[in-house]
Amino acid sequence: MQKIKQNFPSSRRAFLERSCKGLIYYTIPAFEQTGLVKHGFSTRLGGVSKGEFYSLNLSFRRKDSPENVRENYKRYCRALEIQPEQAVVPNAVHGNRVTAVNETHRGMGITRQSEIWETDGLITNRPGLALVSWHADCVPLFFLDPLHKVIGLSHSGWRGTVAKIGQRTLKAMREHYGTRAEDCLVGIGPSIGPCCFEVDSPVANEFIEAWPEHKNEIVQPGEDGKFTVNLWEANRIQLEQLGVKKSHITTAALCTACNTDVFFSHRKEKGRTGSMAAVLMLV
Repeated sequence: MQKIKQNFPSSRRAFLERSCKGLIYYTIPAFEQTGLVKHGFSTRLGGVSKGEFYSLNLSFRRKDSPENVRENYKRYCRALEIQPEQAVVPNAVHGNRVTAVNETHRGMGITRQSEIWETDGLITNRPGLALVSWHADCVPLFFLDPLHKVIGLSHSGWRGTVAKIGQRTLKAMREHYGTRAEDCLVGIGPSIGPCCFEVDSPVANEFIEAWPEHKNEIVQPGEDGKFTVNLWEANRIQLEQLGVKKSHITTAALCTACNTDVFFSHRKEKGRTGSMAAVLMLV
């Protein structure tokens, strides 16, 4: 599988590839070393879905068979050693709203209807509650406060990135649970990379206005009046600006659009695709 070259030290680039009975997913070494969480970011490999959803589609919002999606969840949860009824999935809208969840939310989005509306970030301090977000190019952001034993998981598309959902998630963890950004471990998961995320000038200008002092790190001129945007850097920069240590950030640097044999990509596959799932749970 092709890995995108970025100026990240190797210790901060690597997510680890895992396999369970043909199901492939990725984990964050720094998270694993704490022994506090179960987590993963799925690929498209190891499920039962067919056609454009081949094979581990994990979103009920696609036009895939619900039976297939449920079977895919069973397989993915088995690999992560969790139960589907422990999962919580919000109704994401590419915004920056963050919701604190507890046992009353168990199963929402998987075994029952989700009532977590217009939310792209989840936080909790409750063990046994698996936070879930769906992705098919957007950036998954994993947060772990090992001191207070708090986790967060956010869906950061380009709109959410400009709206600084990463910072919003950390601030919500602080407000609800006393988390300090400098204590947190963060994972920036597979998503569309700067090699493939081409935008027009209005979108590029939103990033420039959000980070004028870092515009050359985030936005580069492309061809035919277009620009490329580095969502990984935009998210890394905003997290460091809030106090997260560089050494505490792990970036996968894997482009979903470059690797459609492994990942789903909404842009590369023109919407005819499935979704991966980021999962994070305190044990």
